[in-house]
Amino acid sequence: MLRNLAAIAIATFTLAAHAAKPIQEPAQGFRFQIVTTAGDSALTKRIAEDLYKRLVPTFAVFRTELAQRRRMLYVAVGPAALHELASRRCDCVVISAFTSSQVYRSIMASAKHPVASTAVYAEPAPGDQLRLAALLYRRPPRVAAILGADTAFLRPALEAEKVAVLDAGSGADINRLLNQIAQTDALLALPDNAVYNTENIRNILLSTYRHKQGVIGFSSDMVKAGALATTYSEIEDIDAQVAEIASAYVAGGELAPPQFPRYFRTIVNEGVARSLDLVVGDEVRSFARRSDNSAGYPAPASRP
Repeated sequence: MLRNLAAIAIATFTLAAHAAKPIQEPAQGFRFQIVTTAGDSALTKRIAEDLYKRLVPTFAVFRTELAQRRRMLYVAVGPAALHELASRRCDCVVISAFTSSQVYRSIMASAKHPVASTAVYAEPAPGDQLRLAALLYRRPPRVAAILGADTAFLRPALEAEKVAVLDAGSGADINRLLNQIAQTDALLALPDNAVYNTENIRNILLSTYRHKQGVIGFSSDMVKAGALATTYSEIEDIDAQVAEIASAYVAGGELAPPQFPRYFRTIVNEGVARSLDLVVGDEVRSFARRSDNSAGYPAPASRP
């Protein structure tokens, strides 16, 4: 059923002494595959190699007779790999990584067959971004966010944090929306193509700059382009979280819900901060959360 995945899987580990059987046949052990797309870049290969090292200890001690019904676990690296897996029928578990929340939700919503899946989203956790904003302004700032249809699911959580949320809607004028939030201290940017795209990102950064507003971006590249600051996760941060989710599933059979990155560090555009009269202290520069496992790899899953 998944024969063509052999061309795009860059790492496979199996406990069975013999070759893995087709996925529609009864599983003989608990296995994992890291799935990417054809023509892998050096960056993708680095992701896969790091993931492989992190996942092997968990699966190496797994007892076949204790396995859950879904004994094949796939890690989809990037949207194309996730789309490929979502188009197949399998009695398996999928963990998505390096795919944004909006793309993950869109792909899974259109999946041809039900898929047991979870994700570590590519973009920063809004809660961590808001904590970063409070450190930058040295008080709880007035924060606004503009949501399109694909990020509307975040509205309840943002409003609970007292964020002023505007709906981009269909064909909404971005300049009108920016004028509506001109009195807030900062704009929380979220990766939504309906709001932030190549046609208007420069306009958004210039408009907020004129209004003396900081933009809490959703990537380090956005900060380099003119946003004030962001939290961001390195490859190893995302991989560590994926490995933790896989380990918990193997040990107890419970699949964690989709989640934002748990581990992160911070980047600040010092020039933009100075123009906004913000003093960037050590508490901002050191704002981070690292994995407790200093070695970078999870301990083998214990027997239930």
